[in-house]
Amino acid sequence: MAEYALTGRLKALIGFRALFVSLLLGSAFLLRIEFFPNPKAISFFIIALYLLTIVYALLIQRIRHLHVFAYIQLILDVIAEIALIYITGGIESWFPFTLILTVISSSIVLNRRAGYVMASMGSILYGALLDLQFYRVLPLDYQGVMQEKQFLYNIFIHTVSLFVTAYLTGYLSTRLEKTEERLEQKDTHLRDLELFNMKVIESLPSGLFTTDREGNVLIFNKAAETITGISQQEIIGQNITQALPSLTYPFRAGRNEETLLLSGQQKKIIGINMSILKDTAQKETGYIGIFQDLTQLKELEAEMKDREKWAAIGELSANIAHEIRNPLASLRGSIEMLKEGKIPERHRDKLMEIAISEMQRLNNIVTDFLTYSRPRPLEIHEVDLHGLLRNTLSLLENTAQKIKIKQAFEGTMLVRVDPEAIRQVFWNLGTNAADAMVQGGVLTVSTRDFSDRVSVIFSDTGPGISQQDLSRIFYPFYTTKEGGTGLGLSIAHRIVEEHRGKLAAESTPGIGTTFEIILPKAYGA
Repeated sequence: MAEYALTGRLKALIGFRALFVSLLLGSAFLLRIEFFPNPKAISFFIIALYLLTIVYALLIQRIRHLHVFAYIQLILDVIAEIALIYITGGIESWFPFTLILTVISSSIVLNRRAGYVMASMGSILYGALLDLQFYRVLPLDYQGVMQEKQFLYNIFIHTVSLFVTAYLTGYLSTRLEKTEERLEQKDTHLRDLELFNMKVIESLPSGLFTTDREGNVLIFNKAAETITGISQQEIIGQNITQALPSLTYPFRAGRNEETLLLSGQQKKIIGINMSILKDTAQKETGYIGIFQDLTQLKELEAEMKDREKWAAIGELSANIAHEIRNPLASLRGSIEMLKEGKIPERHRDKLMEIAISEMQRLNNIVTDFLTYSRPRPLEIHEVDLHGLLRNTLSLLENTAQKIKIKQAFEGTMLVRVDPEAIRQVFWNLGTNAADAMVQGGVLTVSTRDFSDRVSVIFSDTGPGISQQDLSRIFYPFYTTKEGGTGLGLSIAHRIVEEHRGKLAAESTPGIGTTFEIILPKAYGA
């Protein structure tokens, strides 16, 4: 890499030298060559420089030791410049500035040391030339009467100029080299990072694409090709809607799903997550989308739902059979004993009471099951939720006299619900709490009002529910109460879900249980 850069700088030096010679030759013709003290020598000098330039251009691709070749060119340039100064009058020459050009070239082409070497060589040769001219060793005349100190001052000024130029250009050249090295390192790091990013993008199992602000595709990875069946060459530069037709411009950040119809009538369910791309100034520059093929996942979900449905039906059937079998067994035993007619009169009334009680239990089971399995359509009205609570809790106080009910709410709370269905929820939760507090206790009912929802909390001081039972309390026919049907909480849970709400339970054994009903304020609005 360094050799390649040096070759480029040497070529630039050769070109600059040819341009300088051409300008010098041109100026000789424009200003009339007689202006120079020795026109013939100037012509030979220019021709010699042209020949040297041609030789340099021919050798540059064949020379192995480029640093040595560069030093040879620069040394010959200094000698040529001293020769030019000599043939143009020595101390009266216009061309001592060319030495400065060579010092600058040395620092740029090679390094700071080369600049000092050329400055030293130029100073020595220039000083020797002027000394020889002053002492009449060289046949160079000069106009006027010049003293020794004038020659010395001229030598001093040019020497200082050359070394100052060597220092400044060397300093700038060194800084430039360090800057170039840092830029090369950063460029290497950026290329490595770009390559790494592309490898990461291409290795992602999910489809990924990026677009500009108009939706034209910039990146489309391998997984995206596999999912959509469209190659990068086909889609890069085109609008993303050609690959994913469900997307509509302007794109919105968020997740959605679409059914993609491929060739051969193959259907794929695609889940797409769109985001907005922003630069460091937080200005929107485009969009990025990540998508997956959800076809198999949806099929598995459907299969799992079917299995869960049939498992739930099987469990429900078993629970119904269990719940109905017990009262039927009691009824059958009672009726068989009454049929024999050998039972004393005092026991017949007892058996009849048992039979009637078991029939009532069967009726309750069937009624609750019908309520759970065939819910009636909701009739949504705007009602005062606190009013429904007060009415329900008043009825509960009359039937559950062992417990104390605290109403931690006041005023009104307007919501859109089915009042009868929600009243059923309140009643089921209240009676469930009362049945749990066999030895008495406190049921606290409170509410909380939020901007978009309301919360109703039933908290009792009963024995609590174990964590094992807590996960199953909303299952149909699951109960820990003797004589319970296990449908009260299931019905309450279904009603709350029909209202797009949530029913949650927390319990600590030995302390109590809390049920929280969360309902949206504007259901059906």
